[in-house]
Amino acid sequence: MTWTNPLTLLRHGWTRHRDSDRPIRKVISNLPFEDLKKREQPNRRYGGNAIKTNKYRLWSFIPINLFEQFHRMANIYFVGLAILNFVPVVNAFQPEVALIPICVILALTAVKDGWEDFRRYQTDQQLNNMPCFIFSRKQMCFVERRWKDVRVGDFVRVLSNEIIPADILLLHTSDPNGVCHMETANLDGETNLKQRKVVPGFSTLGEPFQPQTFDSTVVCENPNNNLNLFKGYVERPDKRRTGFGIDSLLLRGCTVRNTDDAAGIVVYAGHETKSMLNNSGPRYKRSKIERKMNTDVLFCVVLLFFMCLIGALGHAIWLETFTSMPSYIVPDSDGNYTPSVLAGFYMFFTMIILLQVMIPVSLYVSIELVKMGQIYFITQDVELYDEELDSRVQCRALNITEDLGQIQYVFSDKTGTLTENKMVFRRCTIMGTEYCHEENAAHLAVVSGANEEDEVTVYQQTKLPPLFPLEELQDVHTGDKNHANTQVSAANRRRSKAAAGAQSDMAFSSPLPYFLKQETVVVPDWKLMLEVDHQMASIQTGPYLDFFLALAICNTVVVSSATAQRQRVKGRRSSSYSGGSFHNMRQWFKKVSLGKVFRSMKFFRRGGETLADPFSIDDEEPAVFHNSDVSDVTGQKVISSERKVKSSLSGSEEVCYEAHSPDEAALIHAAKAYGFTMVERTPHYVTVKLPNDALLKFEVLDILTFDSTRRRMSIIVRHPHSKEIIMYTKGADSAIMERLGNVFSDMTRVDSEAKQLAVKTQKDLDMYARNGLRTLCFAKKVISEQEFGAWYAVRQEALSDMDEKEERLMESANFIENNFTLLGATGIEDRLQENVPETIQALRRAGMQVWVLTGDKPETAINIAYSCKLLEHEDLVFTFSTNRKSVCKMRLEETLGEVRRSTLSPGGFRGYNSTFTGPLMDPSIGLVIDGATLSMAMSDDLVDQFVELCKYCRAVLCCRVTPLQKSAVVKIIQQKLRVMTLAVGDGANDVNMIQAADVGIGVSGQEGMQAVMASDFAITRFKHLQRLLLVHGHWCYSRLANMVIYFFYKNVAYVNLLFWYQFFCGFSATAMIDYWLMIFFNLFFTSAPPIMFGIVDKEVSDATLLSLPELYKRGQHSEGYRRSTFWIAILDAFYQSLVCFFIPYWTYNGSDIGIFAFGTPMNTVSLFTIILHLAIEIKSWTVVHWVIMIGSVLVYFIVCLAYSAICISCNPPSDPYWIMHKQMADPMFYLVCILTTVVALLPRYTLHVLRGTLAPSPHLRALQLERLPPSYREQRIREWRGLRDTCISPSLRSQEHGSSPCPSA
Repeated sequence: MTWTNPLTLLRHGWTRHRDSDRPIRKVISNLPFEDLKKREQPNRRYGGNAIKTNKYRLWSFIPINLFEQFHRMANIYFVGLAILNFVPVVNAFQPEVALIPICVILALTAVKDGWEDFRRYQTDQQLNNMPCFIFSRKQMCFVERRWKDVRVGDFVRVLSNEIIPADILLLHTSDPNGVCHMETANLDGETNLKQRKVVPGFSTLGEPFQPQTFDSTVVCENPNNNLNLFKGYVERPDKRRTGFGIDSLLLRGCTVRNTDDAAGIVVYAGHETKSMLNNSGPRYKRSKIERKMNTDVLFCVVLLFFMCLIGALGHAIWLETFTSMPSYIVPDSDGNYTPSVLAGFYMFFTMIILLQVMIPVSLYVSIELVKMGQIYFITQDVELYDEELDSRVQCRALNITEDLGQIQYVFSDKTGTLTENKMVFRRCTIMGTEYCHEENAAHLAVVSGANEEDEVTVYQQTKLPPLFPLEELQDVHTGDKNHANTQVSAANRRRSKAAAGAQSDMAFSSPLPYFLKQETVVVPDWKLMLEVDHQMASIQTGPYLDFFLALAICNTVVVSSATAQRQRVKGRRSSSYSGGSFHNMRQWFKKVSLGKVFRSMKFFRRGGETLADPFSIDDEEPAVFHNSDVSDVTGQKVISSERKVKSSLSGSEEVCYEAHSPDEAALIHAAKAYGFTMVERTPHYVTVKLPNDALLKFEVLDILTFDSTRRRMSIIVRHPHSKEIIMYTKGADSAIMERLGNVFSDMTRVDSEAKQLAVKTQKDLDMYARNGLRTLCFAKKVISEQEFGAWYAVRQEALSDMDEKEERLMESANFIENNFTLLGATGIEDRLQENVPETIQALRRAGMQVWVLTGDKPETAINIAYSCKLLEHEDLVFTFSTNRKSVCKMRLEETLGEVRRSTLSPGGFRGYNSTFTGPLMDPSIGLVIDGATLSMAMSDDLVDQFVELCKYCRAVLCCRVTPLQKSAVVKIIQQKLRVMTLAVGDGANDVNMIQAADVGIGVSGQEGMQAVMASDFAITRFKHLQRLLLVHGHWCYSRLANMVIYFFYKNVAYVNLLFWYQFFCGFSATAMIDYWLMIFFNLFFTSAPPIMFGIVDKEVSDATLLSLPELYKRGQHSEGYRRSTFWIAILDAFYQSLVCFFIPYWTYNGSDIGIFAFGTPMNTVSLFTIILHLAIEIKSWTVVHWVIMIGSVLVYFIVCLAYSAICISCNPPSDPYWIMHKQMADPMFYLVCILTTVVALLPRYTLHVLRGTLAPSPHLRALQLERLPPSYREQRIREWRGLRDTCISPSLRSQEHGSSPCPSA
């Protein structure tokens, strides 16, 4: 065995530490050093690929877990008492018995925590031991190893459908075009494919990869969490460099799709990969009530201290009153008596042990049981069950259920959380003519209610008229084209009126049948189809063809064959047309008797031939449309509108599209519906199949990708026929309109055709926006060879610049993107999940502020905000987007100053109150901020102004934010405003945000399971958030808050009986109640009722809570568990203990009753008082309540009678033998029990009566509404909600005068 100098090991460790501070990382191949030991490897400074996400190790489990458990002050308190009880001089009970309860509690909690961490450990081991292929120089091939064996500098090969084990620089792929497709659903929640390309010059396409020949050095940036940026270059031995970017990096956790194999060199491994750096580990969450309870436990300790201090002083003073020691005071072994001061000091600790039930162990045990019961009822709620996914809500955190009822800020992801990650093509405008696609709208309206029998009946009764009546078709064949167009237009107007009802009733987020759930099915607009066919039949060029070519190729959609279609999560359907889907559609239309509706969608054919049905497909003859020429009376060829659509897997229909965004998918399928089908995309070519089955193979010269600053995307291609260099561009309307050359600035051409086109298009865009559609403009530009050559040279220089690469690329894109020719625009509907607007509205009425944190561009976020009613069209929206901190600071100051002034002036802007009582008036301010500006706004000198501005905003949309920025926003709001936060998301990019929030909600769907695994609760739909918070959150909070307060009251009231008795026994720590009965009192007699109270009690029914979300604000303001509530309960406990002690004392004063006979009535009265006190607090009585309440009393008497009968010599010399039997035979016992209980509870009962009569709370009024008849109750609820809405503004102004103009509801 070789000995290594410790200084050498120290130097190696220091070198590794120093490397982390370098701005770059150098990676060389491990193959030449394969035989060397690990510490001699060139890449030894970099971390391995094994990961560890569990918190504990075997040796550190006990100390770390105990440290976490000792966050609870009560646990420290119990351990201290258990240790104190081992001191003989202050011993009150048997030490071993006193130690058992706390040990059991700590052990059970440790077992639970250990099991949860062990599950994380198993997941880590499963990942670390997954197989992968690493190249071996010895065997000269890729050999199977484990993920944990991968090191930086290794060459790894990944096969199709395999998960990438580390961050790999792509050097080879089996694809002939040098590309690799990967799915990032496990990383960023997106199901579309990302395209990665090989670093040029390091492998020959079509030949096997030979890692042993790689002798270059990879230079890249140090590990960081930016998923969208990666810089570096490969340096050859001759110092030549080849740059690369993020488009050449395969990310750990992603899956290779549609590529047989890919290989490369590992640059980041393990915890240094981008996916792991974006995943902050698990943290220990404690509920807000638990944190408050720890403080109140401390107060109880202080209270106990003073009670014990009184006992110690009283005992010392009592001893001083004796001139000689009485016989019942026992001396020590030497015959000496303890001095009174020292005896008082000892008595202080003995009193602590005696009165320790001030904070009983049963409190925390009961809380755990209550939370388990609450979780059971949450998971069993049928309203939170998703039948489609066969999934129910999951409660992954067992200790924060009550936090669901105190949420003040909700932070939500967008894609997959608010939306279904689907968009639907609705309408378009081309060359100033708007095409409303009524047939498509009617089709969507019909299929929206496909699963509802009632809706089917309605549609059967209100059939739409034929789209092309036979009379008009006859006119087409006998008359001229103008007459035909007039008739068709008239038919279109009649049809649009008939379809208006169906279209207007269409739910925005209504689900489609399973075979139409993708956005692929687009019914073409027949007028637009005529225009396209006319240009195809005549000149085969024109703006209409350019428009659809732009739709087809100006995107980043990945094309794959149907045979290579990746397997998706159960329930997903292929996005391509297929014979099966058409067959299902035909069968479905027949089922609902709507075949006539779509059979009326005819296109012209020659002579008297029958017209084809676009949805009628022959099982044996898949061809639906056939090209044919129709001649009018003038002999001109008119239209060939019937297209050939293949239902079999042949031709262009074999392709499957993987879009980077749902709007791209909607657009490319819209182009496909009109016959413009993209059939192939490579890094250098894109092929489109035209309606006449001709193929156009465009040479791709460059792609200017979309960014949030330019807000547009361009593709520069060479036309295969004309050889012209054409740039097709799509983007936001403002990003396109401002670059139409001098269309608007040239005043000499006021009525120019281009200007009229732009004005008409802008009007259509405004109409789309008012309808809540997402808009995109399309334009083109013909570039000369000289202009492109000069620009391309500048572009290549920018690509090779490592320092200012992004800036120079931006400048080059802005330079070429100008003088556009406008083609048209589209309107796309982003499908929200079901009931998202209603859910957001309910959360707002409940006093919560809803934020959206998304990585998407601002336009997408704003459109979604309007669609889901997060923003209204009359709202004033501030948009912050800048790269300069000075500009950000100026905008913040100006905006904040304006908002401050306006909120103080009458009729100004309206905002949210910082006390979180909900909206003062209907708020109308929104804030949109991008990721770069957000980073500056969250800097130390601007964060306070940013947070203050956000307090005034109705909605805040953070766009283009990274996962760590999401968590940073949540943490800042938590720290600055001290509010309860909830984060909801569905992808791995939401994990940090979910873990940073007080409550994390994961949406389990088809976007991976990492968000669910990191969450506290998992739901399947965003709409479930409404019931989870407003119903279960409210119940859990109110139940647990009332139960905790009741526990403090119960134990203080019981302990004080022992304390008052000390004034009559010389403060000698003597108990007048048997020790075992004291244990049974908390363990059996009074433990079940509060647990039942915390699990099943309902202040208000679920229907009322959903109808009146304002009731949720009680938890936000902590009205159920305030400091005042705690002290009122303590004072009430002192009063009731005084009554329960002194009434029996005065009754039996002067008699010869024994000590346990004296304590039995007090114990019984205390039980009655505590049980009936809970009965006053119970809001909804059920059979369970009656059984447990009466059962507790019966158990008390049965146990006491049995114990008194069998305990002959339990506590000599005074035994409880037959005590209970004698007391129950005495009528005075019953009189004392009744009188004492009434006097003890009379103040609380009176207070409840007066408060319910004179100043009823909203919950009490809601409870009164539930007792009304259903019809009248609904009317009163509507009146209440309407009254609150109309009185919000006047009540705010009346607060200054101390009155409210609104009566009680």
